Amino acid sequence: KKSDTLTLDLERTKDILASLGEIKQQQFLVGFALETNNELENAKQKLKKKNLNLIVLNSLQDKGAGFKGDTNKVTFIDNKNNVTEFELKSKTEVAKDLLNEIVKQVNA
Repeated sequence: KKSDTLTLDLERTKDILASLGEIKQQQFLVGFALETNNELENAKQKLKKKNLNLIVLNSLQDKGAGFKGDTNKVTFIDNKNNVTEFELKSKTEVAKDLLNEIVKQVNA
C-alpha cells in the first residue's frame, strides 16, 4: 500500500429520465428531486424539462426528513401545476400517498 486514500473517477451518464421523457407517449413518468435552494421552483423546472407527469420534492429543511431516517416530508407537483404538500410522515405512508396519486391521475 502506498496510500490510505483511493481516487475514483466517474463519468457523467446520460440522463435516463430526461431520455424517457423525450420519447414517452402514454407512459406516466415520476421523478424525484432533492433541492437545496429554491426547492419548489427548481423542482417545477425539472418537471417541465424532463417532461414528467409528477415530481416528488424531498425536503431536507425539516428535522426527521431526508435519507437518514424512517420519515420524510415531501411535496408532489404535477404537470398541471398542482402542488400538494405533506407533513412529516413515515416513508411507508409517503409511498402509499405516491401510489394513490399515480392511480388517481392515471384514472382521471
